[in-house]
Amino acid sequence: AALREGYERFDPRAYLRNNYLPPRADFSSEEFVVPWKLRCLAETFASGEIRGRTLIDVGSGPTIYQLLSACDHFEEIVATDYLAVNREELGRGHEGGTGGCRGTPEGGRCWGDPGRIVSPSPTGSQPHVPVGFCPQISWDHSPMFLQMAVSPDRAAFVRALAHVGNLLRPGGHALLLGALGESFYLAGPARLPVVPLEESDVREALAAAGFALRELRSYVMPPALRTGVDDVDGVFFAPAQQ
Repeated sequence: AALREGYERFDPRAYLRNNYLPPRADFSSEEFVVPWKLRCLAETFASGEIRGRTLIDVGSGPTIYQLLSACDHFEEIVATDYLAVNREELGRGHEGGTGGCRGTPEGGRCWGDPGRIVSPSPTGSQPHVPVGFCPQISWDHSPMFLQMAVSPDRAAFVRALAHVGNLLRPGGHALLLGALGESFYLAGPARLPVVPLEESDVREALAAAGFALRELRSYVMPPALRTGVDDVDGVFFAPAQQ
């Protein structure tokens, strides 16, 4: 109930201001958190190992930064989110609106013709939910980028990973990016509760969901970036394979 109430009040513009403007998105140094995340993704895709027809971004929120490094390695990318306000924010970026999230030429290559799709719910909470913007998708060609979803408890996090794994072809890849030690974050009037995860929780959840962890990187949030919009201790990046 707390999650549902929080997401009903979720403000994507406030979320973007809190996390994707300075100080967290300061590009004067690679030691800030957003450049760190971009570097993790760029290095992973630069290896050439993760490529294919379709990449599915599960839980995109109102952002596409996480997709930029993948654009040259996939024919199409599906950005998905449960919240209509986030899908609308992504749509404004696709349509070239001044307030949308698409701010770079690289981002433009990630998009196909916009269209609503209906797919199996990655979290298993409903049989079907509308999730994004893309032409028709064949789910059995599905390497995947997965941002850590908010789950009510650790067991639900494991179940969500398992459901998401059902969208992957055998041997498919999942790239997880999420928070460590976080119990809440703010998005305008919304205060979203989060189950705090440690590195050991991530390792155990992936193993329980049938994934082999390839690597686990972590970033410790410095005092200057602890701005009160959350209580995050750090960020993890975990490439895994089914």
